This record gives sequence, C-alpha cells and structure tokens, in this order.
Amino acid sequence: MQYELFREDYRLREKASAKARNIRVEVRSGREVVLVYPRWVARAEALAFLQSRTDWVREKLREFAEREAQDPAPPDMRWDGCDELLLRGVAVPVRVEPARVRQISVRIEAEAITVFAPKTALAQPSKLAQALRRELMHQAQRDALRMLDHEAARLGVTYQQLKINDPQTLWGSCNPGGVICLSWRLVMAPPEVFRYVVVHELCHLLHPDHSTRFWSRVECQMPDFAKHRHWLQERGLRLQQQLPKGTPSRP
Repeated sequence: MQYELFREDYRLREKASAKARNIRVEVRSGREVVLVYPRWVARAEALAFLQSRTDWVREKLREFAEREAQDPAPPDMRWDGCDELLLRGVAVPVRVEPARVRQISVRIEAEAITVFAPKTALAQPSKLAQALRRELMHQAQRDALRMLDHEAARLGVTYQQLKINDPQTLWGSCNPGGVICLSWRLVMAPPEVFRYVVVHELCHLLHPDHSTRFWSRVECQMPDFAKHRHWLQERGLRLQQQLPKGTPSRP
C-alpha cells in the first residue's frame, strides 16, 4: 500500500509479527518502508505510530535516495562472461564456461568466479543464479565457522549452532539457545565487516540486548567495530541487490 505521508514512488509493507515486542518502522531503501508491530497491537495504533515518525522516515528516504544516486544499483546479470560480483569486498569477474557436466558447478577463487554449465543451462539464468548463490552460501558458512570459533574462544562463550540464510532485514541474529544465524551475503563484504557481525552476535550470548554493557563488550572485542558497522549501513543495500532472492536475473 501507499501512505500519503511520504512519496509516490515508495511502498509501505505492514508486518504483524508474533515475535515483535514493540512497534517499529524500518526504512530499507529509498523506496521501501516497513511497519512492524506485535499481533496484539491494533493496526490503527501502528499506523498512528508511523504517522508520528513522519519526519524521521522522510529524512531516511532522502538519505537513501542520495546514497543510491551516488552508488547506483549494479546492472542486471547478463551471464555472458562480462559480469562482476562482490566477493570479500572486492569486485571479481564472473565467467560462464560451457562444460560437459550434468549439473552446474561453481569454482570460486580470489581473482574470479567461474560457473561451469551444460549448454542446456546457459539460457536459464535462474539455474545459473541458484547454483552461484548455493556456492556463495557454502563459502559464507566456511568463513563464518572459522570466525565464530576464533571469536568465541576469545570471548569465552560457546555457541550451539550456525545457520546461514538470506534474511531481508538482519545481517545476523542469536537466540537464547545459542543458535546464530548469519546472512550469506556477508561473504561479499570485506572480511572485517563479516567479523563485526560475528562478534556482534556472539556478544549477545553475554548481553541479550543493545545496552551500554553490550556495546562495551563489542568494542572490547573489536575496538574499530564502528567503521565496519558504518560500512554495512552505507553499502549493505548493494549486497542485497546482488543476486536477490526470487529475482535471479539480477545480481
């Protein structure tokens, strides 16, 4: 739906959540605002809260629009050997090689990503994108496990399980049982940015909130965390735009 408080070219998504404790407004891009509220809260109350945040939302939409103008979205994937994809903070070429294989396979190296595909799959971008996402998830899991084990030992905590997924709003989460979920898209960010998210979630095992004590612990573990957090705030949208879920023809 549209909400006349803001602009004509954006969309508002409403989400009644069983997990939400409070009403919150999320501005995810220059064209998308999300209103999240607990299921027990009346929709009219949630919309009234949104209206009270009009100035803040307008300012965030303006900031996003300026940021997107300076750093436009990457072009559509063409799968012709001329594409590029961020990998650990560096843009690397994505090559597509016809091969005598039954299934698409992907080889990821520091200097290039190579997709080997049977001729029948070369004209099916959805399958190429799916295979590439799958391999990037494997890479993210490998990097995450290494970082989690190292940082958990330094913090003196123990996590129970790692899950790699593709959330739209969070880079990571940690539940009370010690299950840590991380976005596979972090493998596209610089390694220190990925490490910041790992440290952030592990610190929640000690402080399950965003209190002063929590941020002090994060800073103790990673003194320069603020610049990596800022990188995600400034560049995170680009990671979401590359190989978006459900839109395989775009990187």
